[in-house]
Amino acid sequence: MTFLELLDGSEVLAQSGNPPVLGIEYDSRKVKPGCAFVAMRGEASDGNKFIDQAIAAGAVAIVSDSAAEKARANVAWAQVSHGRRALARLSANFYRHPAERLAVTGVTGTNGKSTTAFIVESILSAAGHKSALVGTIEYHVAGKVLPAPHTTPEALELNQIFAEAVSQGASEAVMEVSSHALAQERVFGIPFDVAIFTNLTRDHLDYHKTMNEYFAAKQILFTGCGTEPPRVAVINGDDEFGQQLSTFSRKKGSQVFTYGWASGDFYAKGIQITPQGTRFDLVTPGETVPLFSPLIGKVNVYNILAAVGAAYARGCKPEAISKGISSLARVPGRFERVDCKQPFTVVVDYAHTDDALRNLTALAREFVQQAGGKGRVITLFGCGGDRDRAKRPLMGEAAGKGSDFVVLTSDNPRSEDPLAIINDALVGVQRSGVEYKVEPDRVSAIQLAIQQAEAGDIVLLAGKGHEKTQILRTGPVPFDDLDAARRALRNAGYDCEVPGAKPSIKS
Repeated sequence: MTFLELLDGSEVLAQSGNPPVLGIEYDSRKVKPGCAFVAMRGEASDGNKFIDQAIAAGAVAIVSDSAAEKARANVAWAQVSHGRRALARLSANFYRHPAERLAVTGVTGTNGKSTTAFIVESILSAAGHKSALVGTIEYHVAGKVLPAPHTTPEALELNQIFAEAVSQGASEAVMEVSSHALAQERVFGIPFDVAIFTNLTRDHLDYHKTMNEYFAAKQILFTGCGTEPPRVAVINGDDEFGQQLSTFSRKKGSQVFTYGWASGDFYAKGIQITPQGTRFDLVTPGETVPLFSPLIGKVNVYNILAAVGAAYARGCKPEAISKGISSLARVPGRFERVDCKQPFTVVVDYAHTDDALRNLTALAREFVQQAGGKGRVITLFGCGGDRDRAKRPLMGEAAGKGSDFVVLTSDNPRSEDPLAIINDALVGVQRSGVEYKVEPDRVSAIQLAIQQAEAGDIVLLAGKGHEKTQILRTGPVPFDDLDAARRALRNAGYDCEVPGAKPSIKS
């Protein structure tokens, strides 16, 4: 492909040269001979500082979003008005527009994105469709499971994933779309056939500053990311922001499906939640369908309803919907149980906002009550560093109010002092009046939580879920709540198989 062919559709302000291009990179360390290097300003760094390194590595063309940079000798050059939009256009051109050959379903919202995306993928599979999945937990491409560095990758990686999926016969893609990705235009040019909105609660205000800005970022998915608005918008009608979004989407010309606990185009009747799963009658615009899911809890009823709305929009039949929902036994790190034949329940969950902690502890309370009502809810949690400080006491209060005992610990402190983060959250824990202990070392904290548990109790290890690292000031180190829980249970005398040893994390 020539440089001019690669630039087709980009907002080019100046251009020179037209060599053949063998690849695209935006990280100068990955540049190989024959590549085009997209130098763009990011949140923490500026790729324009690495133009000469890219040329030294063999780049034959530079695409820059900086007016201050001048063309270099013997290298093709393009100045563009917006770096990430250019990366999106170039990536789509290079990989022959794979997103246009897929029906893409996007899922956005504060909570429930991962589980909803997994359910949609499971239903599509039951309906006989091959699909790709892109999200927080992992990426699925043509039967392969790949690690997920970001919930929503940059446009280059996204087009690579979609191109691989198309080459393997996929016709669908399901992806979580984060507010950061929408604000940064990482999904610019991706035509979404279906867009799902799960809910909006306080999160990421270190980045978006206000709830209105946060909502505006989410709304971009329903406006169209350099494309037409989605054909169908599937929206939580029980959410205040969802109600605003329904009105907005109708004005944009999208068909709107609403869902809710007891009303909407899709809602549930006769809900029965047990430790074995969730059963209810799904009410749709045309019929009522009995459903069973191994996933439990009120929050998963909402996730199922969201996924069902998208599945209907994609033409899936009730039989496939029922099969897809019943066959999804677990979502990694989402109310994932650790079973070592202990007389109490241990659960790992990703809950890392105050709303998610309220939902998680409410589910745990219902869980122990159904088992006889005498069990306690023991919750371990921490708050992330370099993130919205104002939500820390809110998380502490939510955990405290929903629990009988709280263990406050560390969770990805990043560049901050873990004790300073803990002290911010401790204000809310103390306000709730719950009994608590503070243990900054997460391994020791998990052991402490499990040591507190008696028969019939439930231990919630909240915040990290599927994550396999703890992010410290010095960088990420291996850490897995599931693994740490198994070790703690084995040390307590229970029958747990534990893979190779990993070090305690002093943070």
